[in-house]
Amino acid sequence: MRWVVFLRAVNVGGANLCRPALLAKQLSRFGVINIGAVGTFVVRENVSESTLQNAIAKKLHFKCEIMICPARDIIELASTDPFAEYASEPDITRFVNVLAKPLSNVRSTSHQTSSVKSTDGRIRRGEHQTSEFPSLPLYLPTPEDWLLKIIAVENRFVLGLYRRQMKAITYLGKIEKLLGVPATNRSWNTILKVAKILEADC
Repeated sequence: MRWVVFLRAVNVGGANLCRPALLAKQLSRFGVINIGAVGTFVVRENVSESTLQNAIAKKLHFKCEIMICPARDIIELASTDPFAEYASEPDITRFVNVLAKPLSNVRSTSHQTSSVKSTDGRIRRGEHQTSEFPSLPLYLPTPEDWLLKIIAVENRFVLGLYRRQMKAITYLGKIEKLLGVPATNRSWNTILKVAKILEADC
């Protein structure tokens, strides 16, 4: 099975130093491609998730979350075009937060605009849910003056937009606390680039 790897909290300098190009070279036996965004890799060879997880961990000299997703999940996410209603704008970034694991059952705290997690792992608006979760879209800090907006949660992926302002970074960090699982952030353009590479190999 092919995979996509997302490393959380790595840097190209200083603490948690990771040299993506070097790491990809060290793992070349798995057909690893460095995507360019810090800590994002496509794995083209058929390898088990546990083997890949252990191989990456041995090459890193620090502990970090290693999110490994099946390639088909990334291809499917890109094909649904979740940002079709949100055109690219100079001052807004469309992003995807990759979670360490899928969420358990969730529900909205509001019955007016509640969302539901279906059997395919997606949270949809307008349906009743079975556990506590804020309504979607979720605006931070407020709907009137938002810096971050979460529009959907699909399996292990949190989809949203944030304004290119320093304060927005603070709200990005709150997503982990909100969902209760580790997460790492990537731009939608990075996800599209990954999907394009995967589709070219099909």
